[in-house]
Amino acid sequence: MPYVLIFLGILGLLVPHPVNFTPLGAVSLFAGAHCRPRTAWMVPIASLLTVNVIVGFYNPVVMLFVYLGFLAGPLMGWAFLHRRRSVLRFGGAVLGSSTAFFILSNFGVWLTGMYPQTLSGFIDCYVRAIPYYQMTLLGNLIYGAVLFGGYALASQKFKRAEHAVG
Repeated sequence: MPYVLIFLGILGLLVPHPVNFTPLGAVSLFAGAHCRPRTAWMVPIASLLTVNVIVGFYNPVVMLFVYLGFLAGPLMGWAFLHRRRSVLRFGGAVLGSSTAFFILSNFGVWLTGMYPQTLSGFIDCYVRAIPYYQMTLLGNLIYGAVLFGGYALASQKFKRAEHAVG
């Protein structure tokens, strides 16, 4: 399953999409919920690294914090969705992983000096990033609903088919 998720992550980053509206956050969350912890973290890292090899690398400080931000998905998936899933837990995991990505990635942006290294520059960096946060949250919510919902429906169908045959 991790290889399929990595493929989905790469594909989602390479096809044209609105800024920050990609399936990678949801795929990372799903990996945390359904893969072993030692392989779940590879999903966002391998996806990002592959895409960076294809389209190019950028500021290493920002990259480091973006990569760290995407690791929130497997962590939240494991912590909130590995053993028990519900709509409320899913919503909390999406909100938590999206917020962690927002905080970490924008901290990396601020550290690079793109904004003044002052409190007002720090605040300005985060305020200007709110539209990107909204798109991240929306992408994680929609793609996550498709992934988790599709998986739950497929699992139920297979269980029903298995009971019908057995």
